[in-house]
Amino acid sequence: MPSTPKGRGPARGEQVRIIGGEWRSRRLRFPSARDLRPTPDRVRETLFNWLGQGLPGWRVLDLFAGSGVLGMEALSRGAAWVGFVERSTRVARALEENLARLDASPERSSVWAMNARHWLSAVPETLDGPIDLVFLDPPFRQPDLLQGALDALVEAPWLAEDARVFVEGAALESLRLPGGFVVSRETRAGESRSVLLERRV
Repeated sequence: MPSTPKGRGPARGEQVRIIGGEWRSRRLRFPSARDLRPTPDRVRETLFNWLGQGLPGWRVLDLFAGSGVLGMEALSRGAAWVGFVERSTRVARALEENLARLDASPERSSVWAMNARHWLSAVPETLDGPIDLVFLDPPFRQPDLLQGALDALVEAPWLAEDARVFVEGAALESLRLPGGFVVSRETRAGESRSVLLERRV
């Protein structure tokens, strides 16, 4: 992997700002890519108000990571570990570079360059502990990916009994909510709707 000068990310592309926690106001750089659409500041602010701002000790999965801003916000707010799953090798490399620029401890994050379906079938058995929070924000116009990922969580032995799942997308009205999950909060921003699900078993 080519080295990146300290304090700099990908030479060209887009930027997004972390809005809270230890790395508040730090900027992440990521490549321009079709359907790569970071969660807006206002939605992130709402989400972390729902979650209570700080996430000390939480283990988090960012399953369609993209820019990684949701997972980076979680780390900034004290999460013990965040896993980033991103199908684009180029974007996954930018995630690693941004984690290095933030001086994030290597033990607190993992980045996988693979698609979510492959990750769900191959990787979870290697996890060191249960996942407390999952971010599901797939490419905007591919709702089938969202339903498939959500369905896979129903029987996931690695998901904490009281886990939360944040879902963001454009067609959530047609989303089938699996048994054991309830909607605890929801909001809208433009075309996008966001819901926070709670697992109750």
